[in-house]
Amino acid sequence: MEFDNNIPIYIQVIADIKKDIVTGVIQLGEKLPSGRDLALKYQINPNTANRIYKELEGEEVCFTKRGLGTYVTMDEEKLKSIREEMAGTLLDNFIAGMKDLGFKKEEIIKIIEVKYDAKSF
Repeated sequence: MEFDNNIPIYIQVIADIKKDIVTGVIQLGEKLPSGRDLALKYQINPNTANRIYKELEGEEVCFTKRGLGTYVTMDEEKLKSIREEMAGTLLDNFIAGMKDLGFKKEEIIKIIEVKYDAKSF
């Protein structure tokens, strides 16, 4: 993963983990890597890895079982909430960028419809 120097690393890793959970790369209830393994995977300081898990636990994205490790929540509503939050952030950034380019709401919607229909996802 290549980090953006303008955003704290731990926030970028949290976003990456959340994306993996939302897209099913990491399943609900799945055990996450140890803090040390997370640090190796992202080439970050182990203290940063521990902070990441602490933040994710605070957001109830994961939980720790003492002596067993850290696991992704089993709460499907939480998954839905994370997905909607991420979609909202993407849309906010997109709409702000389009407005900066001078597009009006109707133009933005039309562009989305045309592009969406033209692509085969």
